[in-house]
Formats: sequence, C-alpha cells, structure tokens
Amino acid sequence: MRFEFFVAARYLRAKRRQAVIGVITAISVIGVAAGVASLIVALAINNGFRQDLQQRLLGSTSHVQLQRVQSDGIRDWQQLLSRLARLPHIVAVSPAIYEQVLISRGARARGAVLKGVLPSYERRVSDLLQSVKAGSAEALAEGRAAPPSRGPGTETPPASPDDLAAVRQRIADMPPILLGKDMADELGASVGSVVLVTSPQGELTPFGMVPKYARFRVAGTFQSGFFDYDSSWSFARLSDAQQLFGLGDVVSVLEFKLDDLYRAGQVSQEIEKEAGRGFMTTNWMEQNRAIFRALRLERVVTFITIGLIVFVAALNILISLTMMVMEKTRDIAVLMSMGARKNQVRRIFVTQGVLIGVLGTALGLVLGYGLCWAGAKYHFIALSPEVYSIDYVPFAARASDGILVALIALGISLIATLYPSWSAARILPAEALRYE
Repeated sequence: MRFEFFVAARYLRAKRRQAVIGVITAISVIGVAAGVASLIVALAINNGFRQDLQQRLLGSTSHVQLQRVQSDGIRDWQQLLSRLARLPHIVAVSPAIYEQVLISRGARARGAVLKGVLPSYERRVSDLLQSVKAGSAEALAEGRAAPPSRGPGTETPPASPDDLAAVRQRIADMPPILLGKDMADELGASVGSVVLVTSPQGELTPFGMVPKYARFRVAGTFQSGFFDYDSSWSFARLSDAQQLFGLGDVVSVLEFKLDDLYRAGQVSQEIEKEAGRGFMTTNWMEQNRAIFRALRLERVVTFITIGLIVFVAALNILISLTMMVMEKTRDIAVLMSMGARKNQVRRIFVTQGVLIGVLGTALGLVLGYGLCWAGAKYHFIALSPEVYSIDYVPFAARASDGILVALIALGISLIATLYPSWSAARILPAEALRYE
C-alpha cells in the first residue's frame, strides 16, 4: 500500500478530537451517495418515458413516408411499391390515403383524418390496427365497397319500418370504419353504430357543388395511447376511401418500415433517388423532432438540477478536509520533518477526498440501480392511465448513465480536495512545532 493511501485511510478511520469533523465527513459520504442515486433514478425515469414514447410512437406510425411533391397522388403505386420494397433495410411497404373529413352522428360532428388502408399491408408497418379495444379490425378486409352517397335523400329506406331484419342487413352492408376511442366517445358511437363521413372534396353538379358523403358502420375502436390519434384518426378500407374521395386507383402515400429505424435519414435519400423526380420523403425523426428535443432538454435540466446535490456534498468534502488539515497540522509537520515531501502531503488529502467520493459514489450506484430494478419489477409508482397512457412510472436504467454520473461525482470530489491539499502542503514544520 502506498504511503499516501495508507495515511489517508488511517485519517478517515481514526477517532478525532473534534467530533464535528467526523459528522461532516459522514454527511459528505451520504450527500454524494444521495446525489448519485437521485441522478441514476431521475435519468432512468427520463429514459423509461422516452423509450415508452418512442416505442408507442413508432408502433403507431411508419419509419419513412413517400409522397408526390404535387398533391395529385401516386397512380402507379403497385409497380413503385414492388420496386422500392427491394431496397436495403426495407422490411415492409404499405399504401395509404390520408384525407381530412367530417364525421358526424346525429347532432354531434368532429373533424378527423380518414386513413384508407389495406389491412394486410398496414399491419406490417404500424401497430394501430392491433390496438383495437372494441370490435375487430378484420372487418376492414377488402370486399365489396358501398358507393358514396351524392346528396340528401338518395338512399331508399327499408320497405317497412318494422322490418328490423332489413335494417340490420342494410347496416351490415355499409362500409366499415374504425374510430379512435376518444373520438367515438365524443360522437357517442359504439360498435355497430352508423356515422356519416363527409368529404370536403365536393362534386360539381348542375345544382352546384354537392358534398360527397357516405354512411359507415363502426366496426371497432382503437386506443393507441396518443391523444392525437385517439381523438382524430379513423381507418377505412382503401377502396372505400378511394370511392369516397373520387380518386380512382390512387394512393397519397407509401409507408415504409425499416430494420434499423435510426437509418431513416439515409434510407429516405435512397428511396427518393429510386422513386425519381417528383417525389419527396419524410421520416419519423423529422416528424417528431420537437418531442424528442423536449425530452433531451428535460434530461439536461434534470441532470443539472439534481447534480446540485453532488455539488453540495463536494462543499462538505472541502469543509471536512479543511478542518482536518487544521486538526492535523502537528501531524503534517512531523511527517514533513521526517522527510515527507510537499507533493506527498498534498496527495494524502487528495486521496482522502477521493476516498470519500468513491465510497459515496459506490453506495449511490448500488442504491440508485437497486431502486430502478425494484421500480421496474414491482411498478410501485402508479400513474393514471387516462392522463399518461401508462399505469406506472417506467424505469430504464442504463450502464452508460451510471458511468457518466460516477465520473462526474468523482471529478467534483477531486476538485473539492484541491484547496485543502494545497493548504496542507504550505504548512511550515518549524512554525507548526515551535511551541510543542
């Protein structure tokens, strides 16, 4: 054992004439441990929410979207889809139509996004159809599409009001639609209800512009956990959407799922190059940049705020070492009289402060990761799922966070030793022992 480490360890273990020094040293260790543990837990919670948000977000949307620069849609989408599906890192492609519509039921109405999909393709790039809570998404399987209505009074009522079988059959023949749960609740719709979907793209007739609308049967409701989706999104069959909007065999976007979502930027460029002129792409990073930037900012603010605990512990280390230098002035003078060099005396107190930092950091890491493990396993911090879309606080501790926190805590502890060690090295043996 080196001389400096031996003396520093003895100073920490030895009984002191001034008990306050021992108390401040213990507080220093506890302060470093509390700061490290708090940082580990806070970063684990931030990372847990980020992972949960990213997982649910990417489960609800595709990684890359391709659309035409002009808003006339993609006409030769089958050939383009088969060609782009062969590009590297692309595991699935799905065609879709996005249009703004008005969905109403009785006196209630709400603006919404209607997405026309092919369910067999959509399930490969998005998990929204798997989040159906009531009813079933199987009703969206392609079949005979009901033609859209042209105007009021064009639909013939059943032969007899009492003919319930005819009414049920008529509803069953309507094209199916899936609604977000919040939107369905606002409209008062449930599985089996009939809603009126009105397209803003009206049709020009001799009587002027007539809105195009169709009645849809609610086949189910989905709940993704995102308010924007659950309150304003709906799904219909691709053919029903094409007929409602009068598009023919046209889609507005091709959606891609990648084997590595962090290659979205690179793959977007390759898709644009392969698709040719007149096409543009967007990816999940661009669409959600503001959300993840806010999470990164929150992480930095959390790190700085809770890191002040470690700073306060470092001040305690500085105070305890300064008082220890005052208490050990005679011992330091004796050591220097026996041949100890100034840099050795300086390293004694640097080592002592680092030992306090190491002990506190080790205790903090054990405590912090222990709390994260318990929180992740037992979910002891409950949340309201109606507000947070999750019923517990997620903990996702990372080893890299522990390494970063430990290095910062040890660095601050080392900085706190500089002044006391410098003061100890400046002690003059003759002056310290003059009256002994």
